[in-house]
Amino acid sequence: MLWILLAIIAVVAVLALTVVLRSVSVKPTEAATAQVKIDNNSRRAVEYGDKLAKMIQKETISFRGQTDISKFLELHKEMEKLFPAVHEKCEKIVLDGSLLFKWNGKGKTEPVLFMSHHDVVEANGKWEHGAFSGDTDESGRVWGRGTVDTKASLFCMLQAVEELLKEGFEPECDVYIASSCTEEWSGGGAPATVDYLKNNGVKLAYLMDEGGMILEEPVGGVKGVYGMVGVVEKGYGDIKFVAKSNGGHASAPTKNTPLVRLGKFMVDVEKNYPFRSEMSPTVREMFRRMTPNMSFAMKTIFSNLWLFEKLLLKLLPSISSAAGAMVRTTLAFTTAKGSDGYNVLPQEAYVTGNMRFIPHQDADESIKIISDFAKKYDIESEVIYYDKSCPVVSFESQPFHLVEQVAKDIYPGVQICPYVMTGGTDAKFYRDVTDNALRFAPLYIDKQQYGSIHALNENIFRGALTPAVDFYKAMIKHS
Repeated sequence: MLWILLAIIAVVAVLALTVVLRSVSVKPTEAATAQVKIDNNSRRAVEYGDKLAKMIQKETISFRGQTDISKFLELHKEMEKLFPAVHEKCEKIVLDGSLLFKWNGKGKTEPVLFMSHHDVVEANGKWEHGAFSGDTDESGRVWGRGTVDTKASLFCMLQAVEELLKEGFEPECDVYIASSCTEEWSGGGAPATVDYLKNNGVKLAYLMDEGGMILEEPVGGVKGVYGMVGVVEKGYGDIKFVAKSNGGHASAPTKNTPLVRLGKFMVDVEKNYPFRSEMSPTVREMFRRMTPNMSFAMKTIFSNLWLFEKLLLKLLPSISSAAGAMVRTTLAFTTAKGSDGYNVLPQEAYVTGNMRFIPHQDADESIKIISDFAKKYDIESEVIYYDKSCPVVSFESQPFHLVEQVAKDIYPGVQICPYVMTGGTDAKFYRDVTDNALRFAPLYIDKQQYGSIHALNENIFRGALTPAVDFYKAMIKHS
């Protein structure tokens, strides 16, 4: 027994030593001390900020079922003034309010497409500056709905083409810029654009849409500045869970009424989450690139995934909801309805759930899992809408490497990381015309600006526009 105990102690000691040595051997990278230097008062920054402000001042709120496109056409008129060379020398296609520009190149390589929508969500609440004021404050922040999501990146794309045209540059390939007016509700703008491209036989080398941006400490405990490039977008689904009964008077309630069964079901889902967590190659690579700049405790875990991966997968959703959403299908209960009367037991009640499907357990499998789970409570599942997850773009692909190289030149020291997009973009509609849909807006933002997306006080540094314009110019030149 003594020898067995000594052997166990020796094994534990070797494991502990191995873990510590692997942790201390991972040295911080230059991303840990990188700084994005932006000049909010340079001539270009002031010019760019003024142009963006004029785009922000055109209110372009969109909503499901919208048919009046006049507000989008007003923005288009403003853009004609802001980007005269683009409108003079590029082909412009208007698809029921959505835009597609084509800049003819030499045709030596496959076409590329840059995209960013120009519709925005509503802007309720009390803002420090008017939601559509386009104000620029003393610190150089341009304020208004759409500054981050996503008129700033649209401005930078168009400005990049505008400047290249004036310089007399001719691209090796055809360059497209697409901007839908229905992105915020997954409307028909992007599908119409894709149909146009397909009908004209266009196959893209890559596209770049909104997604990740350049920010400090993208994950708690990770020091440094990172450019987060979305290489996969989760699928989307809305499911209705329906519980039925004979109803009755609330003065004499029976047990397990529809609302009670729905409540038990929702609690059980939260306590015993039915979807499998898995460390995909994308997430593994993201953490590999971030590990050198983690706190020592985190570095100990992430530099030794061979030992801690299974434990980490169980704990990750509790530690970070954003990180947890990158490793499994998610389900969020969003709306509910019971009886119309306060004293009436419902004959039918329901809750709806919004699902985001992970590729390793995609839509069909995830929907079956949750439907079987609901049956335990005599609850029926109805699929309102769903689409599957998008194809994964390899972080070893040429388009991804191009983004890395350009970012290295424009933003020295910043670490580019692949990641899983947990939200939705128009890029999901483009799977038939490209195998390389990257989701990255090369704009530096701080934590307040990141938190302002779809919230109060959205704003962006006008100085951040300058390197972003240079980024798009370099992408076009190297494509």
